[in-house]
Amino acid sequence: MLFQVEMTVKLPPDMPAERAAEIKATEKAYAQDLQHAGKWRHLWRVAGSYANVSIFDVEDNAELQEIVSNLPLFPWMEIRVKPLCRHPSSIRDDDS
Repeated sequence: MLFQVEMTVKLPPDMPAERAAEIKATEKAYAQDLQHAGKWRHLWRVAGSYANVSIFDVEDNAELQEIVSNLPLFPWMEIRVKPLCRHPSSIRDDDS
C-alpha cells in the first residue's frame, strides 16, 4: 500500500543543540535504511520549513504506524497521512 505522509518537526526551542543533532543523525540513518529497504520510496523537503512530504510503500496501516512511530523525531512531529492508490491513467507499472 502506498501512503503520502506529511511530517512537520517542531523541536522544543530549549532542546540542547547537541541533543537535537544526535536525534537528527539517528533519524537520518533510520530513514536511509528504510529507503534502501524500499519502504520509504520518496522523500522531499518542503522548502522554507522543517517539514517533508514522503511516499511510503508498506504492507498495511499497521506497518506504516510501526515505521512512523519509531522515527526518532516522532515525539516532536505533526503527521498527516493519506492513503494512495494507482490512477487508471498512470503509465507507471510500479504505482500500486
